[in-house]
Amino acid sequence: MTLHTVRTRPLLVWRGDRPWLAVSSATHGGGLGPRHWVLNATVASDYDRGDPAEHVAEMAGELGLTGDGVGMLTAVDVRHEVTAIDNGVQATVTTGVGYPIWAAEASLPAGEHVPGVGTINAMCWSPVRLSESALVNAVATVAEAKAQALVQAGVEGTGTCTDAAVVLCPVDGEAEPYGGPRSRVGSALARAVHAAVTAGLRVENPRYRTDDG
Repeated sequence: MTLHTVRTRPLLVWRGDRPWLAVSSATHGGGLGPRHWVLNATVASDYDRGDPAEHVAEMAGELGLTGDGVGMLTAVDVRHEVTAIDNGVQATVTTGVGYPIWAAEASLPAGEHVPGVGTINAMCWSPVRLSESALVNAVATVAEAKAQALVQAGVEGTGTCTDAAVVLCPVDGEAEPYGGPRSRVGSALARAVHAAVTAGLRVENPRYRTDDG
């Protein structure tokens, strides 16, 4: 993981010597397949670009990132990232919950808009290969562990409406068949995500401020 600045704002970049197998819910590079890099970039609290995937591509170009990658955006200053490791499984999370929501709450009335959003972005890495179904299962495990951390901390919600996650693993080796919270990799992933989100919730004023330098 390396820290960069693009147009005065910080971003984190992960890149490997070889591509990873990834599953992600991110706007840029989401889905399932090989990925060469991941970035998590700080944007303005009132971010309103209608083309976030293209915005990520622009930043990747400025950094010289090549190949397919995953890009996530957040109003949180990514220098407040928290990394937790459990049995070799790593979770690096930026936690913003200014506007938490309950996943199953009623839809907004017609014409109303969310007044603003916080974002919890999770970059997770397994040291061993996961099958495609286990990777999908691992995304659910990330969401469950995140929700548990929020509820236990007294946050009125299970997340925010712009949360994103990526789970990476090697492209070769014998594949673990399961990624749920009681599987070998999934249980470590759940603990790492829970620990990182819990610690991230303790950060005061995590949003980027222009006077931060």
